[in-house]
Amino acid sequence: MTDQQSFDYVVVGAGSSGCVLASRLTEDPTVSVLLLEAGGPDDADEIAIPAAFANLFKTRWDWNYETTEQKQLDGRRAYWPRMKALGGCSSMNAMIYIRGNRADYDGWRDRYGAEGWGYADVLPYFVRAERNTRLSGPYHGTSGPLHVEDRRYTHELTEAWVASAVASGLKPTDDFNGAEQEGAGLYQVTCRRGRRWSVADGYLRPALDRPNLTVHTGAFVTRVNLAGNRATGVSYLHDGTPRVAEATAEVLLAGGSINSPQLLMLSGIGPATHLRETGVDVVVDLPGVGENLHDHPAVPLLWQTRGTSDLVDFVNPARLVQWQALGRGPLASNIGEGGAFFPSRDGLAAPDLQVHVAPTGFYDNGLREPVGRMFTAAPTLVSVASRGRLRLRSADPSWRPEIDVRYYDDPADLDAMLAGCRRLLEMAQEGPLARLLDRPFRPGPGVRATDEELVEHIRAYTQTLYHPVGTCAMGTGEDAVVDSDLRVRGTEGLRVVDASVMPVVPRGNTNAPTIMIAEKAADLLRGRSASAATV
Repeated sequence: MTDQQSFDYVVVGAGSSGCVLASRLTEDPTVSVLLLEAGGPDDADEIAIPAAFANLFKTRWDWNYETTEQKQLDGRRAYWPRMKALGGCSSMNAMIYIRGNRADYDGWRDRYGAEGWGYADVLPYFVRAERNTRLSGPYHGTSGPLHVEDRRYTHELTEAWVASAVASGLKPTDDFNGAEQEGAGLYQVTCRRGRRWSVADGYLRPALDRPNLTVHTGAFVTRVNLAGNRATGVSYLHDGTPRVAEATAEVLLAGGSINSPQLLMLSGIGPATHLRETGVDVVVDLPGVGENLHDHPAVPLLWQTRGTSDLVDFVNPARLVQWQALGRGPLASNIGEGGAFFPSRDGLAAPDLQVHVAPTGFYDNGLREPVGRMFTAAPTLVSVASRGRLRLRSADPSWRPEIDVRYYDDPADLDAMLAGCRRLLEMAQEGPLARLLDRPFRPGPGVRATDEELVEHIRAYTQTLYHPVGTCAMGTGEDAVVDSDLRVRGTEGLRVVDASVMPVVPRGNTNAPTIMIAEKAADLLRGRSASAATV
């Protein structure tokens, strides 16, 4: 027997966008919302501890995705962790608060026809969402749901790297989200008093007592139900029991850049030829679904250190008690404590490289056992030319989709990453950092760092920075999946609200932009502007 319920809105996915939607929409007591999350409650101890985020990888909290064999990575498959619990990836990420560059959003508008998504349009939503403990207007908010603070612990290696980066010619900055992005400094984090502050903390939990909000965890959505081309609700398994939820207003997909396009295709919305080949009846031929997949690749460079400590040294009961009592100490580190933005070559309109530095050996997604005290600096490509795609492997919803991101498919990406690696290797030889570094670990001490050797290292060690986007891209072109109001083309009553709608990945970590998209989407649904809403 199938249980059936009716709501105004059904939101699929309780991650960085879904929690925002559920909270903002239910501010109106006349609106009912059902929020469905395939994972469970966000009650893992490791979620709250900033330094423990990688301990969630490859556990029951993780969708544990993997790409196809990547030609430019020596045939390796890249592991893509994605959180499977309330809060989504905001409950698993490294908590770095970065919005991207002004040029990113103006590019969405000017190059892709995403009207209303230029920088001046989206800035009010970033400000509305934010509760910053140090920075304020005009670029920052101080009363929003999302706590942003200076990290309560910074290792001396990170401080030394920032000083060396400035000595090498980068500008110092204490705000990557202000008037100018370029420069080197320490990252602010989405934490509150040294503890992770996810969208589940900031948006969802304060709304749970509202009678117009229903939240189901363990709810795996299998298809969007359509009457003709109109979305009428969803079918899902709730702890194994088949259920149907009707949406009298709209269905809002917030599953992210993997789950949202997969669900569209399972529901008959996508490239017609591919759907037929997979055994799915075509409802709307929408070729762009699953296309335009791209991600920020990162390449860890590692050194063994001397005369200093490693974050791993502090994983002990005494430091845990310190963090539990005060929210301070090494466990309040988010690992990627500092970094920079800079261009790989002259003449670029905006930086195409970001750096993440860590006072420990962080490579292979932090899954390797430590083999000594280390320091990591990872150039990250944030202006990405290569494009891949996502496809179904089966019409069975339980099958994972085929993820082919095609890292470095465009040679320009490899050239930029090579320039980034070389710049970081040069930085490590000067300034206060040099006295704390003993010898290279990756690439190894026998490597002369020729272009050929560095390219070999790039191919062997490139990993995701956990920022896949683009598979339900917004815009007006033939491959656009949603329009500027995030409505799925060729349908009614169906929108996508998550990172998959980004036509191009922003220059920087994607959690804050995803929250911004949901804040703006809530206003679109309520028919009001940013200036008309309160925080």
